[in-house]
Amino acid sequence: QVQLVESGGGLVQPGGSLRLSCAASGSIFRLKAMGWYRQAPGKQREVVATITPNGSTHYVDSVKGRFTISRDNAKNTVYLQMNSLKPEDTAVYYCNAVPFFPRSWGQGTQVTVSS
Repeated sequence: QVQLVESGGGLVQPGGSLRLSCAASGSIFRLKAMGWYRQAPGKQREVVATITPNGSTHYVDSVKGRFTISRDNAKNTVYLQMNSLKPEDTAVYYCNAVPFFPRSWGQGTQVTVSS
């Protein structure tokens, strides 16, 4: 079972930036596509960005051009650089494999975009 620990969230004004990190345990990390997911209050969890083991990326339309996902396989870490943040980006952000491991959800990291 892969353990995942997210960090880097916080309170930021609209237009600001944050960089999220996700540390994963286990050697399987480098063999798996990884994704950043988010869940806003009252909404279902959604995947916003994914990255394959060789670095190919995909984004949902709402974050294209603003978010960048990356990974460091040597450090078993995946990142999400978030720029030009909007209030609608407010959510708890999680990382997990794609498709996700049901028992590997971490606590997530809260991102709040507000003036």
